[in-house]
Amino acid sequence: MEHVERCAWFLRGTLVRAAVRRYLPWALVASMLAGSLLKELSPLPESYLSNKRNVLNVYFVKVAWGWTFCLLLPFIALTNYHLTGKAGLVLRRLSTLLVGTAIWYVCTVIFSSVEHYTGSCYQSPALEGLRKEHQNKQQCHQEGGFWHGFDISGHSFLLTFCALMIVEEMAVLHEVKTDRSHSLHTAITGLVVALGFLTLIWVWMFLCTAVYFHNLSQKVFGTLFGLLGWYGTYGFWYLKSFSPGLPPQTSRLNLKQDSYKK
Repeated sequence: MEHVERCAWFLRGTLVRAAVRRYLPWALVASMLAGSLLKELSPLPESYLSNKRNVLNVYFVKVAWGWTFCLLLPFIALTNYHLTGKAGLVLRRLSTLLVGTAIWYVCTVIFSSVEHYTGSCYQSPALEGLRKEHQNKQQCHQEGGFWHGFDISGHSFLLTFCALMIVEEMAVLHEVKTDRSHSLHTAITGLVVALGFLTLIWVWMFLCTAVYFHNLSQKVFGTLFGLLGWYGTYGFWYLKSFSPGLPPQTSRLNLKQDSYKK
């Protein structure tokens, strides 16, 4: 348990800093552009991470919102109730997960629609032999064809949005003080470690996406959607009274509001 405590202390001290929330969006944009430039000018040799069937991609990234949702649900519930003692406020804050789910779903539909309306079916990945008889991606794949359209990077979008959302919600730890002998402390510590490692995985796989997959414009649009989803909620809507609200930070809320206005 001592090792878990130390890990939680490190992650808490790193990810909860205001500077992380302020600069992480810029760091993601910069790494996406740098990785894309590297991919175009000097592609890295294929590796385990360039294989879409790697463990992190299959069991984590493919269900990134599911992991984020399932870990943030108890974290928000426990920390917010510990600080406020108000079930109504906790439910209101938990609605951020419903908002996040709606953002994920709407963006997924948009990306799929864009790929459909800009795509065509070909006989091979080399875009040879246009097959006009197949008018959608599913039918094209069923007939052994290759669908080529503008494929906005869903990974860039979702990993950006999930990482930024976790960091925003972990800011509540500035206010959380628990007795180490209490079961609540154990639960929150475990969640901090899990969310911290999850954030590291999201950022790492975002970098892998930048270096190995999609073209620059597809990653730019994906990252932009992720940033808009984050800023539109935590940077704008959640500052309003009629919203799920920001994590309770009695001593830092005004500072956060001012930082977003600058």
